[in-house]
Amino acid sequence: MGDNPDFDEEEIKEEKNCLDLGKTNPSKSVYLEEHIECTSIPNVNKDNTTTTHVYKRRWVMVLLFSSYSLCNAFQWIQYGIINNIFMKFYNVDSFAIDWMSMIYMLTYIPFIWPVSWLLDKKGLRLIALLATAINCLGTWIKVASVKQNLFWVTMLGQFAGSLSQVFILGMPSRLASVWFGSEEVSTACSIGVFGNQLGIAIGFLVPPILVPNVDDMDELAYHISIMFYITAGMATVIFILVVFMFQEKPEIPPTLAQVQARSTPPEEYSYMASILRLLRNLPFMLLVISYGLNVGCFYAVSTLLNRMIIEHYPGEEVNAGRIGLTIVIAGMVGSLICGIWLDKTKTYKQTTLAVYLMSFMGMVVYAFTLNLGHIWVVFVTSGALGFFMTGYLPLGFEFAVELTFPEGEGTSSGLLNCSAQIFGIIFTIGQGKIIDHFGTFAGNIFLCVFLLIGTIMTAFIKSDLRRQKANHLAENQVAAGSPSRVQDYGATAPSSPQEQQS
Repeated sequence: MGDNPDFDEEEIKEEKNCLDLGKTNPSKSVYLEEHIECTSIPNVNKDNTTTTHVYKRRWVMVLLFSSYSLCNAFQWIQYGIINNIFMKFYNVDSFAIDWMSMIYMLTYIPFIWPVSWLLDKKGLRLIALLATAINCLGTWIKVASVKQNLFWVTMLGQFAGSLSQVFILGMPSRLASVWFGSEEVSTACSIGVFGNQLGIAIGFLVPPILVPNVDDMDELAYHISIMFYITAGMATVIFILVVFMFQEKPEIPPTLAQVQARSTPPEEYSYMASILRLLRNLPFMLLVISYGLNVGCFYAVSTLLNRMIIEHYPGEEVNAGRIGLTIVIAGMVGSLICGIWLDKTKTYKQTTLAVYLMSFMGMVVYAFTLNLGHIWVVFVTSGALGFFMTGYLPLGFEFAVELTFPEGEGTSSGLLNCSAQIFGIIFTIGQGKIIDHFGTFAGNIFLCVFLLIGTIMTAFIKSDLRRQKANHLAENQVAAGSPSRVQDYGATAPSSPQEQQS
């Protein structure tokens, strides 16, 4: 147990937020008056310092989460990247195999709302147990599906994996807030997201290696079984580790924000009211649509990558997986660089618009070079496309937080993800049908048109950086001679438990 050395600074910041947030957003002054109050921090020692502590086992928690996120994300693309092989084995058309990826998108849309409510009400451990249990169940269902007449069984197993994903996507920021100190939250959240991206990368790389394109159905069934058994074994081990090692929260909170969050009655939070306020926020809704267009294009390209590569480079299933791996790895680098750039410059709209424009240009170059007959060119153009298209992801989330302050991050990210899943389904089906009838070039131009529309929409988003304004006003008031130490912890009442913990 130890004391937070930055207690004075944190107290001042929170008091200024309490005093000045109404000035930051005059149009919301009535709402803020109803939802802001200054309260004393609980758990205060006799010497007027608040006890916080950061535990070493926080790294175990985030690594466990990253592991089961990786295992689940791997399954999203394991069918699509060897689309032609599963078509042959189960004797189904390409559209049926496309649904093995799209089921992840479709399941998310209706289930994210009850799962978000459950996360708020029941906490991290129950969500982690449900995620790993459902994921583990799905992998063993797939093990039982390796017969040519059991496509519906393998689809059932994939549905279980897609349901597990709903319990996973919203957890990184919550986990980081509950377990990590204020100076480590972004790093911990990045590790959680990194696990998901790494799982997709492995999903592109490994299936073409484990499941070669052979004509003997018995041999093919053997190779598919090996892949499914490996996945099931990993999922089972991870589930057991979560049961015995994953904890709800530390005994002593890591930050003052968590101290305040634990003392806030849950009945003060209205999930529906927060969603309604976001739906009336025009700049945010423009971002929701433009974000969905960009990420939906990424989902479509990832799902249909095997079909596009095989059409122009027959027999290159392994290289198709490597190209997918290149897209994801380049995207990881892009996400990291874009995040660092935002931290240093705070140019949210300018950076988001620039990266969006580069995503559009990358898609155009990819469309015009895919059929040149040189697969190394596809590696280069795919890497550039992944760098900007996936690098856009953290920009979209951070810009959303700025536009929606003081609403909860979990609520805004849920709307962004829903938009991405909806457009992902539309674009995957649409591009797939266009490829069937007109070829890959027409299918890629189809995506280019929507990326251009998204770029234009991003240019019209009003850059109302509410969080930055509140922080600047607080700093100015401190500089103007506010007390250097306060006894009360003034805080903007967050719109959700996620906001309380961020």
